[in-house]
This record gives sequence, C-alpha cells and structure tokens, in this order.
Amino acid sequence: MPRQKAPRTAPPSRTPAPNRPSTGPTAGGSARKSSSSAVVVSLGKRIRGVNRNFVLLLSITLFLVAFGIVMVLSSSSVEEFAGGNAVSARFVSQATFAALGIPLMLFASRMPLRFWKRIAWPALFVAVILQALVFTPIGVDVNGNRAWIDLGFTTMQPAEALKVALVLWLGLILGRKQGKLHVAKEVAVPILPVLALSFGVMALSKDLGTMIVVGALVLGALYFGGVASKFLWLAGFIAVAAALLLSIFSDNRMARITNFFGGDVDYETWGWQSAHGLYALAAGGLFGSGLGNSKAKWSWLPEADNDFIFAIIGEELGLVGAIIVIGVFVLLAVVLVRIYHEAEDWTAKTIVGAVTTWLIFQAFVNIAVVIGFLPVLGVPLPLVSSGGSALITTLFAIGIVLSIARNPKRSESRT
Repeated sequence: MPRQKAPRTAPPSRTPAPNRPSTGPTAGGSARKSSSSAVVVSLGKRIRGVNRNFVLLLSITLFLVAFGIVMVLSSSSVEEFAGGNAVSARFVSQATFAALGIPLMLFASRMPLRFWKRIAWPALFVAVILQALVFTPIGVDVNGNRAWIDLGFTTMQPAEALKVALVLWLGLILGRKQGKLHVAKEVAVPILPVLALSFGVMALSKDLGTMIVVGALVLGALYFGGVASKFLWLAGFIAVAAALLLSIFSDNRMARITNFFGGDVDYETWGWQSAHGLYALAAGGLFGSGLGNSKAKWSWLPEADNDFIFAIIGEELGLVGAIIVIGVFVLLAVVLVRIYHEAEDWTAKTIVGAVTTWLIFQAFVNIAVVIGFLPVLGVPLPLVSSGGSALITTLFAIGIVLSIARNPKRSESRT
C-alpha cells in the first residue's frame, strides 16, 4: 500500500489564549499603556468635575484663614504689647479657633446631604435658644449691642450659629416645596413664622449689622431656592423697611447715617473710625508701607483687627494687596456659583446659594464701609477678621458646601 503522508498541522498560533495573561514585553507595554490611559481619563474627569471645585474652594478658604491670622497678628500687636502682653492674645485666639474650625470644616465635608436634612430642624431650635440666652445673666453687652453670651472660657455670638441653622433649614424647606413656590401659602408656611421669630430675637439684641447680613442670606436662599420673583420683591421691600425702622428708633444709628449722607463729619465721635480708615488706605499707596508697619494700628483706628482690618491691609500691603484680597473673594464667588450650578438636589442648591450670598454680601459690606461707600455697620470680613464665633461657623458652613461639591450629581430626595 502506498504510504500515506501525515496531515500537516497548522503552526502554533502566536496569539495568547484569551484567558491567559500575556507576559511578553509588547503585550505588557500595551497593558501598562491602557492602564495609564484609564487613569488619565479618570483623573481628567475628576479634575474637570467635582474635585476641581472642591479643591479650589478648600484652597481659597485655607488661604484666607492663614492670611487672616497674619493680619490679625499685625493689626493687634501694638495694642496687645501696650496692654502688657508679650504675644498678641487676639492672634493666639484666632489661631486657636482656626485650629478648631478647620478640622470641623473637613469633618462637615464628609457628611452626606441627607445628614444635613435630618439635623436642620434641631439645629434651628438650638440656634434660637442660644440667641435667646443673650437676654439672660450670661448675656454680654459690647458697644451697646447685647449680642454675645459668656461661656466662661470665651464669649460666643449666637447669631453666627443662627446663620448656619437658617441655611440648613431654608434648604430643607425650599427643597421639599419645589414646584409649589409660586403659591403664597406654600412660601409663607412655615417660613414666615420661623423667620419672624428668628429676626425678632435678633432685633432685641440691637445688632443691626448682623441682622442685615442674615436678611441678605435669607433673600439669597429664597432666590437660589426658586421662589417666585413676586415674593422676592415683597421680601426685599419688607427687609428694607425693617432696616429703616430699626435705624430710625436708634439715636446711634441715625447719627451715623445722617453724618454719612450729610457730609457733616465729626472726626472726634461718629466720623473718627471712618476717617482714620481712609487715612490708613491713603497712607498705603500702591505697594503699602510693609507688613507690620501700619501707623493706624497705634490706637488711631478702633477695631483694627476686626471690622476695619481691610484698612490695615490697604495700609501695609497697598492698593495691590487690597485688590488681590478683593480678587480672592471674587474667585470665591465664582467657585461657589459653579458648585450651585453643578448640584442637582434643590436642597443642596439652596444651601450653596445661601452660603454664597452670606459670604460675598458680608465681604462687600465690610469693604464698602472701610472705603467710605456705606456708613459703619460693624460687619467683619469673612475668614479674615478676628472673632472666634464667626470663624468657626463660617468654616463649618463652607464645610457643608464642600460636602455638596464632593458629590454634586447625587440627588437625595429622602429626608
């Protein structure tokens, strides 16, 4: 029989089996390249989305806090030394509260939105009780305003806590009422009685500057929360009328207002602070006299480390430094508005809008007072001026916004 040839077998395939990892240099390089590309795409999405706003807001906040600590040290050092303190007690206090407030902010940034919804009512209840405590024996009068309580180891301004509580509570209520905010009854209940109680308690403390900031906060929450424009106009009219009435029935406030608008400035009483604030700004020139070299802080400018710290900034760092500070607050506003637009839950949107209005309006009022655009109102510069209560509550509010910036696309309808 003829000899049959063995069938020719196909050469072994060089393609690895589907379930067998390739160990060759080419395949390994491809795998690493694919992995690197995936990481780059992932990081790109994170940078373009949530993390960019989160990091920007956190960076701006930390910069302003650090800058504020430096300026509090510079603006208060002379008077503290004259008082017998080797180190400025106000600087130590500001640094201590910053050390407490920053971890609190980071803790708040980790909380989910449903947590803020759950604590909104309890937070409002506690804040109103704290505000009412100013009329008890532990209440403290400062410059005619009974707006602080003595905790023994420090003093606290309860209105600062009330700001945060109203931010959370308005966010909760307006978030629940979406689609109904064109109806008067839905807008009025329960918002109107709660706001009447809150502002009534604050009015008795006679701190008009804080009330104006809280009023702007409420209007911001209503606007960003989607309330119909006809109710916003009405709320604005009521706010202006209330501010005018509170001013008319106060001799102190009326003297400031009439002197400001009349141009008849008494430099020894009502006009002293405004005049020396302008002197400090003028003395700074373009580049300033140098950090620590202010002359106004030598007991010429009252509240140099608090309400008028921007005047010291202008004197020591000049027009350039003052514009940079204003630019940082503008950048802060831009980042907060970006977070607002990226948030999907209406409670989150309202919270971010209220905090944005609070911080930017307060910064505007403070700077406008120092440069002579508004009469003296006693409003500090957020995150920069000295004041433990204001610093901690502001950092806490920013922490809430950071928690929203972390997950803006997550909609949590449950309460």
